[in-house]
Amino acid sequence: MDIINLCDHNSLLGQFMSEIRDKRIQQDRMRFRTNIHRLGQIMAYEISKRLQYNTVGVETPLGLKQCNVLGDKVVLSSILRAGLPFHEGFLSYFDGAENAFVSAYRKYIDDTDDFVVHIEYIASPRLDDKTLILVDPMLATGSSMELAYRALLTKGEPAHVHVASVVATPKAIDVIRQHLPEDRTTLWTCDIDDELNEHSYIVPGLGDCGDLLYGEKE
Repeated sequence: MDIINLCDHNSLLGQFMSEIRDKRIQQDRMRFRTNIHRLGQIMAYEISKRLQYNTVGVETPLGLKQCNVLGDKVVLSSILRAGLPFHEGFLSYFDGAENAFVSAYRKYIDDTDDFVVHIEYIASPRLDDKTLILVDPMLATGSSMELAYRALLTKGEPAHVHVASVVATPKAIDVIRQHLPEDRTTLWTCDIDDELNEHSYIVPGLGDCGDLLYGEKE
């Protein structure tokens, strides 16, 4: 499985990452959503370099030009709710993509920090022989991503899976490597943080991404 950490190379992505991590700047909810959207756009462009293209003739007002256009059939899938603006960033580049959505949440056990991940909802087109881009900003334990992938398999077997996150951990990367097809999976992240706290939140991370995007939940 290929693992691409976009923060390994300097770009404007680093600026946007610094802003979504900054506890003062991230209180501007609109700016936070905009930056997550921007990260989705940047990652969509990087992923597009790994896809298949077809050459077609395009007639201009003055002649004919051969152009390379996307050949892969792309399905964008996000995990609700934190994945939505990240998804929209991808969709603004892959504007012809089909879309899928999976609802996953942590169900805590007896008022403890222990939890299991539940899948409640899935809406997806057929995935057979298509390129699946599965996005979720925070890849902490990898459990939600694994279960979302398994749920999506009920809609068919994709030709290749691109897993995309804003921040990932080594633990989550190991889970993805174990449970997704290693020869047909590429993992993309804007950065990798090494630690999880007792609540399984990424440290230093950026906090609860869903709450920062949309407000606190009960």
